[in-house]
Amino acid sequence: MNRPADMNRPAPRRNGQVSFWWSDAGHDERRESLRGDVDADVVIVGGGYTGLWSAYYLAEADPGLRIVVLESRFAGFGASGRNGGWLTSAIAGSRSKYAAAHGRDAVLALQREMIGTVDEVLARMTAEDIKADAVKGGVLQIARNRAQMERTRDMHAEEVAWGDPDAVLLDRDACLGRIAVAGTLGGVYSPHTARIHPVKLVRGLAAAAERRGVRLLENSRVTSIEPGRVRTDRGSVRAPIVLRCTEGFTAALPGERRTWLPMNSSIMVTEPLSDATWDEIGWQGCEVLGDLAHAYIYAQRTADGRIAFGGRGIPYRYGSRTDADGDTSAVTIRQLHDMLVAMFPGVRGVGIDHVWSGVLGVPRDWCAQMSFSPSTGLGLAGGYVGHGVATANLAGRTLRDLVLGRETALTRLPHVNWTGRRWEPEPLRWLGVQAMYAAYRTADRRESARDSKTSIIARVADRISGRH
Repeated sequence: MNRPADMNRPAPRRNGQVSFWWSDAGHDERRESLRGDVDADVVIVGGGYTGLWSAYYLAEADPGLRIVVLESRFAGFGASGRNGGWLTSAIAGSRSKYAAAHGRDAVLALQREMIGTVDEVLARMTAEDIKADAVKGGVLQIARNRAQMERTRDMHAEEVAWGDPDAVLLDRDACLGRIAVAGTLGGVYSPHTARIHPVKLVRGLAAAAERRGVRLLENSRVTSIEPGRVRTDRGSVRAPIVLRCTEGFTAALPGERRTWLPMNSSIMVTEPLSDATWDEIGWQGCEVLGDLAHAYIYAQRTADGRIAFGGRGIPYRYGSRTDADGDTSAVTIRQLHDMLVAMFPGVRGVGIDHVWSGVLGVPRDWCAQMSFSPSTGLGLAGGYVGHGVATANLAGRTLRDLVLGRETALTRLPHVNWTGRRWEPEPLRWLGVQAMYAAYRTADRRESARDSKTSIIARVADRISGRH
């Protein structure tokens, strides 16, 4: 008698508890909370990458500024402490939509800035002595069926045409020579990506901002944002400049429920693999790994010899709700583990150390936004659609220039002052997202079974979702 499939899947040792990255790096002692009302020159809502980079660059540019960062839990509690560790030059938005509004040259400029942003982050990490396990090994996107291989060739042509001349199309043997993923047919490689440890970066960045005089207040939940004032459950901060940097948690703010959809993503991390298993897999260049499936995966080889492996899981919670500490459903754990073993058969039976989930901000048109109004003093950045590790740094530098009234190459980029329509009200929002990802998974199954070209189901889902 065959054993049930679930009995062959190791149960994760830890579920939720924010993330493996926090468990691995350890939690710092919590910072003070806001106590009563205070005055500042700049108040930033959100203690993740965007808020911290914005504070860091503003304090560097004008050391006299009184800058306060408000965080509802602790710095790095959200996506900045839960992501897959891809410091990537990928544009957070639709190149065709940006080009339609601002022209092709503007998008090429944005791509150049994103490539430069990867190096900017690495340089700042060195300057601030932030040891975040960074390796600039590039990104490898693989195809595992004929339809994905068709998209791989299209992807390579688009990357080169839109500003990454270093992207190369690889055949099966070249891909397997980098990372031995079962079923690989080919792929695209670009050198403009680094692997990082997300929490080591966010923790080091917070400390660097504080050394510049930034006041970081934790456990201070914002209840409203208005010109000149941010109210919390512990008091208010009065400041002429107010920056909203809340990304996937934006929907929790009054009036913002339909602004950016909090999309869920889930990750599991294995126990350390044996030397023999790594000899079989390869992965010596520490590239980050993705695929060309519609319900795609993302992965990295960690500094201590594990595989961190992520995917969509349950895509969205009704009413734009977000989880507390990253607890992940049994269905999502099963899906991630099955895909992990399908791609790396040698890890079957290897223990799963940790699994968790988090949210990322998705605008209705899937295009990131950065803006500031001198008349109201209100600014914002976010909607990074999963490419936030590097884009948050660009956002921090852009908000710095906007706040200080500088007209620079950054303030002329196409995502500056970009506006998009709001998401549909419930239940249309929930039904639409569930239908979209059901369509993507159906398309993936059909392509794996028989389709040699991209499924029409996926093309329709792309059109309805607003991704393209």
